[in-house]
Amino acid sequence: MTVITARSGDERRGMTANAFVSVSLTPPLILVSVDHRAHMLSLLSDDAVTHFGVNILGANQRHLSTHFAGKPGPEEQVPWFEHEGLPLIGGTVAQLVCRKERLIGAGDHTLVLGHVEYSRYTDDDPLLYFRGQYHELG
Repeated sequence: MTVITARSGDERRGMTANAFVSVSLTPPLILVSVDHRAHMLSLLSDDAVTHFGVNILGANQRHLSTHFAGKPGPEEQVPWFEHEGLPLIGGTVAQLVCRKERLIGAGDHTLVLGHVEYSRYTDDDPLLYFRGQYHELG
């Protein structure tokens, strides 16, 4: 599972996204699909928002997946930190900082193409979601 993060003024926003894919290695491009009903789409559509984060959750971060999917919990449970002004989530398997390249309309979703400018990863197990349930590798 991934959580897309961005900033609007002083407000940090996040959204659970299960449609995330690598598009190209050279240049490093990724794609995330955002439902037209998602609040994150209005933020990512703003020309002033030039970057967004991609946080790949670890196996022990199910609570963050549900929190950013719209089931709010206490804000202090989100281990926020910033990388050059962009909000990211601590303790994740991987974090990407992406420059917003293009938004592409696709049915009831918008595809957000991002150019990866920074990445960090660990060898921890990712949080997997398949057929409506969370799973572990192995």
